[in-house]
Amino acid sequence: MSADSFFSDSGLRRGRLGTAHLVFFTVAASAPLTVLGGGVTTMFAVSGNVGAALGYVLLAAVLAVFATGYAAMSRYVANAGAFYAYIANGLGRASGVAGSAVALAAYNAIQIGLYGLIGAILQEFFAAKAGLDLAWWVWALLAWALVGLLGILRIDLNATVLAVLLGLECVVVLIFDAVSFTHPAGDAVSYAGIDPSKLFTAGFGAVLAFTIACFTGFESGAIYSEEVKDPRRTVARATYIAVAFTGLFYAVSAWALTVLTGPDNAAQASADAGPGVIFGALDQYAGSVVADIANVLFITSVLAALLSFHNGVARYLFALGRERVLPRFLGATSTRSGAPLAGSLVQSALAVVVFLAFALSGRDPIIDLFTWLSGAAAVGVVLLMTLTSAAVVGFFHGRPGPESIWQRVLAPVLGTILLSTVLVVLLINFDALLDPDTATYLRWLLPAFPVLAGVIGLAWGFALKSSRPETYARIGRVAEDGLHEPGLHPSPEPAHDRRAHAGLR
Repeated sequence: MSADSFFSDSGLRRGRLGTAHLVFFTVAASAPLTVLGGGVTTMFAVSGNVGAALGYVLLAAVLAVFATGYAAMSRYVANAGAFYAYIANGLGRASGVAGSAVALAAYNAIQIGLYGLIGAILQEFFAAKAGLDLAWWVWALLAWALVGLLGILRIDLNATVLAVLLGLECVVVLIFDAVSFTHPAGDAVSYAGIDPSKLFTAGFGAVLAFTIACFTGFESGAIYSEEVKDPRRTVARATYIAVAFTGLFYAVSAWALTVLTGPDNAAQASADAGPGVIFGALDQYAGSVVADIANVLFITSVLAALLSFHNGVARYLFALGRERVLPRFLGATSTRSGAPLAGSLVQSALAVVVFLAFALSGRDPIIDLFTWLSGAAAVGVVLLMTLTSAAVVGFFHGRPGPESIWQRVLAPVLGTILLSTVLVVLLINFDALLDPDTATYLRWLLPAFPVLAGVIGLAWGFALKSSRPETYARIGRVAEDGLHEPGLHPSPEPAHDRRAHAGLR
């Protein structure tokens, strides 16, 4: 059977995803049950900040400002390269290539880091429940095989899987919230956890660092813009829903933990038991069956995040291969499913090499693999959003359209300032994301990783400009301009939008 039976240049399959599908991908990437069991408990343990729950509301407000300009620009730019295309069309093509390098570094980092987390929790779960004590990397390999298989299947099938997993884990989080508010410490619900005066105290920087990491993935809706039914509205709608849902959902759950333990005991209880605070409460008040189901869903929550980030990386590689920024073969899709087959396989290959290298070197799957890579990813994503927000200003400068001054100038400028501030706070408090025994050089090398990737990408962009001007001219434009590339079938668009696209840099 020839390779042509599996590979195609026909592009991604259009019209398969609606708003709900996109919400599943974006919210599943941030993994609500993983955030509650791992992120929230660790945030309290490290920061000691009683009002940490409001950190989610604060950051959600910042991201909502960012989403305003991002959503306005999504009406004009439909490209699987997402932020790569946004930055290319707003700040210039070389900057777009730099953005793509940051995106690939960040999303690969968090995706690969999650294999350490799922391997460790699967190892512990099966050792406790079935007496099956296998190395963490064996379980990571099983998860890797499943994610790799789903990654080359139809995108709407992936969305269905994520919808089921996300729905179930949200039910568990809601049960924990209900248990907490009906069994409060001291027999009275405390409001200290949502008192603003408690947030802006010692540990505030650490709170922001952890909340940023918890939101990673909310911005990924634009990656699927070529596959949605209505790219001019769906991406914006899904992004707003994802920001509002995750911000409020995480804030209420973090508050619930302080109600359950008592605000003054939240940090110590989280430090002593970690995720056990959550699952212990479910076991005590909701029953062992619910607690066991919650443990299983904790695992599937990580699996859902793995799948979401895998799909995102595969589509970035597809977009870069299609536009010849990276080798052309990466632009190949599956003839059967329309999935970005080459990008999916390359991402899977990179992931298995990295996490097996950590295993062979004897590194800890959580303290080293997961913590190191997720911290670097958080820096990369915030940097990427900052550049994108600035790109919105450049994109709308001198461009006529129905957008208000708030959408095209004020919100993007404010978003750029706020995100830059968040990035600085994250870098200053990066130590909070790492184990205290982490080597000193890693405290600056890990956050520098996505920045270095961006510098390399910028250099490659300028190299393309001088050596391959035809390739450079296509950067960030193929999906919307419908350049005459083999097999590309852009969606029809109104004449006024085609004139607008003609002005892209």
